[in-house]
Amino acid sequence: MTVEVLRAADREAVPWKNGGGVTREIAAAPEGAGTAHFDWRISLAEVEGDGPFSAFPEVDRILTVAEGMGMDLTVGGERRLVDERFVPQHFPGDAATDCRLLGGRVVNFNVMHRRGRTAARVAVVCGGLDVAVPPGGTVVIVALDGTATFDGAALARYDAVVTGAPGALSARGHAAVVTLTPGD
Repeated sequence: MTVEVLRAADREAVPWKNGGGVTREIAAAPEGAGTAHFDWRISLAEVEGDGPFSAFPEVDRILTVAEGMGMDLTVGGERRLVDERFVPQHFPGDAATDCRLLGGRVVNFNVMHRRGRTAARVAVVCGGLDVAVPPGGTVVIVALDGTATFDGAALARYDAVVTGAPGALSARGHAAVVTLTPGD
């Protein structure tokens, strides 16, 4: 598999499933599956106000605050303060989740993966990294702030690469490295 570059400028803003904000899909599998049938989906969500998250049955979420002061979440009745940027937070997508913004608008980097079909890991890195790809896996790299390069492909803020081959990452800022593998 070659490196596929996905530019932030090419993404369309789409209303959330529950109508409470907008999302910009970075990548998903299978391609064109929509929000009901994906194995995995990676996106950026702009959160302008307090309110509930959309429920996604049989899906696990990994949320990383990329911009803003963060959120006070209630996930399945338990409070979770998410007030540090670039720290991945794991929670079930089918648990009732409510959000209160801590200081205005936030942008969240979201990874959702369907239980039993795909496993996902998210690492946020700065600097250089040799990126490995597990057998049958896919890696998605997103420049969250600053710029990055992956095997010669230059990435501006929120640009991404999708690859099935190992390579060298150099991030001048924070970059998310999402490793996706079949099954749990």
